[in-house]
Amino acid sequence: MSGNNRAGLIIQPRDQVLFRELATMRLIDREQAKVVAGFHSTTRANTRLLALTRAGLLRRYFTGSIVGGRKAIYTLSREGAAIVGAPFRVLSRQPDQTLAGDLFLQHQQGINRVYLAIKFQPKPAENIRLLRWLVFYKPIVEGIPLTPDGYGEIGTPQGNRAMFLEVDLGSEALTIWHGKIRSYLQLALSGEFPKRFQQPQFRVLVVVPSERRLKNLRALVASQTEKIFWFTTAEIINREGLWAQVWLRPTGDQRQSLI
Repeated sequence: MSGNNRAGLIIQPRDQVLFRELATMRLIDREQAKVVAGFHSTTRANTRLLALTRAGLLRRYFTGSIVGGRKAIYTLSREGAAIVGAPFRVLSRQPDQTLAGDLFLQHQQGINRVYLAIKFQPKPAENIRLLRWLVFYKPIVEGIPLTPDGYGEIGTPQGNRAMFLEVDLGSEALTIWHGKIRSYLQLALSGEFPKRFQQPQFRVLVVVPSERRLKNLRALVASQTEKIFWFTTAEIINREGLWAQVWLRPTGDQRQSLI
């Protein structure tokens, strides 16, 4: 839908792209908005984000501190979600609030960085593409207590690769991870995954904050399975890219690529 909005604002195709991506990502900063909506100028991005916020189509928050410098974070408002027919997900924070030490914000930003890397980073070949990306707000299969951080299907010449995502901040106890591992194995063995996703098998990509956490989680997973799970750190993805040979399996020291 395009046309006149409140205060005479005209909704542009680029705005609709931004709103649709926000429906998936839940929150976004200026640099991420430039990537998903194709802004080539920081000034233009700032101006448009402010206009959409003042029109009530985006809600704005801040991270950081006034002393150290703040960064604006944006989410969809109910009105913005309605423009693209997306469900409205309430973020229970006050607009223009500074979200210091907010674990939900940190976790969602980590998920978004992986999503943007999968969708927008240059692929190792032209015929590799993201086919679909799903987010979940409840367990994906009845009877299995598992709500992944995301799910993507990558199209390759060798076939589709189905991948769940788990972004770990290092704050969850290993006992919680023990339950996650058990749930993913149950999903793999139960036959429910092909019924739900129409794919024969899946991987679980685990992105962690440090090499120490990587070592601990790999050891925990290796005690139960050598399959399904792939590990790396957020720092390595930022430095070398998600598509590089940066992934480790539960056992072994050979880093591999996803494709």
